[in-house]
Amino acid sequence: MDSLKSILTEGKSDKQPRHSYTIYRNRHSEAEGMSSVEMRDMEPDVDDEEADLTIVSDIANLVLKKPHDKKKALTYLVLIGLFLFLTAFLLGYVAFRSTCQAYSEFKDELPTVASDDPYEAFSTGDEEELYWVDLKRLMQKYLDPAPENIEKIVKRVSSRSHPPGTGEKDLLGMEILDQFSQYRLDHVWTDSHYVTLQFPDRGNPNRLQSIDATTGKQDTLMEDAEAYCAYSGTGSVTGGLVYANYGRMEDFQALLDIGVSIKNHIAIVRVGEINYAEKAANAQSFNAVGLLIYPDPADIPQDPRGLGLPANIPIYGHVHLGTGDPFSPSFPSFNHTQFPPIQSSGLPKILVQPVSADVASRLLSQLSGQDAFRGWKGRLSYTGYRLGPNFTIPGKQLRLTVNNRMIPTMINNIFASIEGKVDPDHYIIIGAQRDSWGPGAAKSGVGTAILLELARCMSEMVQNGFKPLRSLLFASWDAGDFGSVGATEWLEGYLTMLHLKAAAYISVDKAVLGAEKFYTQLSPLLANVVESIIKQVEYPNQSGQSIYTRVSRRDQKWKTNVFKALSLDSSAYAFTSFGGVPAVEFTFADSFRNYPFLNTRLDTYENLNAILQGRLTDVAKTVAEVAGLVALKMAHDYLLPLDYRCYSDVLLQYTSKLSEFYPELESQGLTLQWIYSARGDYHRAAEKLKKAIYNSEEHNERLNRMYNVKIMRVEFYFLSQYVSTIDCPFRHIIHGRGSHTFQALLDHLTLLRSNPQKFNETILRNQLALVTWTLQGAANALSGDVWNIDNNF
Repeated sequence: MDSLKSILTEGKSDKQPRHSYTIYRNRHSEAEGMSSVEMRDMEPDVDDEEADLTIVSDIANLVLKKPHDKKKALTYLVLIGLFLFLTAFLLGYVAFRSTCQAYSEFKDELPTVASDDPYEAFSTGDEEELYWVDLKRLMQKYLDPAPENIEKIVKRVSSRSHPPGTGEKDLLGMEILDQFSQYRLDHVWTDSHYVTLQFPDRGNPNRLQSIDATTGKQDTLMEDAEAYCAYSGTGSVTGGLVYANYGRMEDFQALLDIGVSIKNHIAIVRVGEINYAEKAANAQSFNAVGLLIYPDPADIPQDPRGLGLPANIPIYGHVHLGTGDPFSPSFPSFNHTQFPPIQSSGLPKILVQPVSADVASRLLSQLSGQDAFRGWKGRLSYTGYRLGPNFTIPGKQLRLTVNNRMIPTMINNIFASIEGKVDPDHYIIIGAQRDSWGPGAAKSGVGTAILLELARCMSEMVQNGFKPLRSLLFASWDAGDFGSVGATEWLEGYLTMLHLKAAAYISVDKAVLGAEKFYTQLSPLLANVVESIIKQVEYPNQSGQSIYTRVSRRDQKWKTNVFKALSLDSSAYAFTSFGGVPAVEFTFADSFRNYPFLNTRLDTYENLNAILQGRLTDVAKTVAEVAGLVALKMAHDYLLPLDYRCYSDVLLQYTSKLSEFYPELESQGLTLQWIYSARGDYHRAAEKLKKAIYNSEEHNERLNRMYNVKIMRVEFYFLSQYVSTIDCPFRHIIHGRGSHTFQALLDHLTLLRSNPQKFNETILRNQLALVTWTLQGAANALSGDVWNIDNNF
């Protein structure tokens, strides 16, 4: 087939020589008796400038009668011509500049995402060019078989439980490795780590018992050889029971405010609002000795038609307040690493156990004490929702026993890649969790299916003319159910190079939990490109209506509901907060009910498809298209479509909140001026970079690479260089966790009003320094070379 270039040039003749024009002049003696052709042949060639002067001379001859005036007139005419030429040039320059300035001002109002013009070409320097509309059409074409393939893959992955360290998980890994190899990708490889995971002891299961202190009688309320919370403390504790709603900090504080102490007692909390690890950390901070977590019908549907969670099924979860192997924090768990004798500070010391709604109902119905707050009452049957800690039977207490075991386990991440043609050392990473405690249709099956389909689709696109500028990496992560262990260990192992090479991470975990609403968890750097893509993808089963139209109609604040902050239980969180890589995760869910089978042994293909009324594969294909187009955009725009200016607005929101405490700070002799200055420096640096890019040549590869390197490191700039990765692994001052973050600074400032006795000026000064200098460092890095930075320290 002819190339695009040959088609465009077909039918055109060879390049024609430039026409020359001969100026005829009177030659009295030579011209006599000669024909016009002979006169022309003997005439020397005259270039354009000489021709113009000759014309002027001839005009002067016609106008002037006196020979001695000819030279003078010619001089005047030349000067007049030059004057007119310069005047016209200056007027044209001024007009053009004002037009450019007007366009620049208009352009400032546009998103920073590269144009979605269907006729915007992507070229790698070869003869044939592909336009954005061609790339979209190619992706849609090769995703056509996706629904059928997704169904087969989800059924295979979720056919049985496949936690790390089991033969079933290893077999599944080999099949995925084989699939990657069959897709004829450029590279396929595995990456192994030796980690410490916690599993239940099937020979000595966890127990929950009620004990009558008067008679010594024991009644076993729960004995489960499977249900457990990974990384719980182990042992046995005894105490009363306190109902603490969702286990948030404000819930425990509310109990304390009315005189209900949880100290030396076991707390019982509902699933939802925050993750299990945060619930455990909060309970421990208020001196509880144990924690029970149950699914309340108000949060998790438990209807009798089979589309709800049975009342006797608990929900699994891990309680490590962090990601990765907690026994090698910030160090990669390769087998040759000599681990330091430390543990993650996020490991709880208290005992934590999931229980079913039936067990919770039985316990709560026997509690005495004050009535729970109105907003704390769920929908358990025959339950009065009292707070405890005592039971209606005098002397009754609970005993919780957890016998989980730590087991060294080898895990394997599986990778495949397509090399970029211009910047192969810049990566766009697409990843999904592979393991699951239960069948894991929603937890790992759908994500794995989307990952494999995108790898197949991209491979077929490459074979049909697709040439990515940057490399595409496909990653199947192991041990995701234990806190993104596989993904985090890989980040830790290659952290030094990844902040220089990874441009973005796209997670397809837990992508389909329903079909009624769409939302994302993301870094603000990716918000514009995601908004651009959802305008181009149809909502599942809504022909002619884009995702953007569906989520934005009749809702002016739709971005708040669709663009959410990254959460700790997302695999994308570690990439941004620990690795400094912009990340995004997509999810379809139902509006008024949570998917009830997530993290249970009932998370099967049949149940998930029934919840979606047979639309599972269609919704999954839509997620694949959105994720694929975002990856395509990131891999093929000349300039990375990361909105580096967005953090100027994010920082402005934080500084506005800080300003509310200006009077209290002033009374302490403190000022926020340095934070304001650092934020201003970042804003100016971002605007300076925008103008430099705007005024540069669009297709200059050297300049584009220089700008892209600077843009892709913006997220990394916000990782605080002043805190230890061992003590504070999530060093991002906006998305991270720890005293170095903007949120921690705000929380501490609120103590000036809510609880002045707990306010610590020394801690606040340290927090101000950490936030200010990390922000100033980000501004300096974005600004450029040190000799171009104007800091008045």
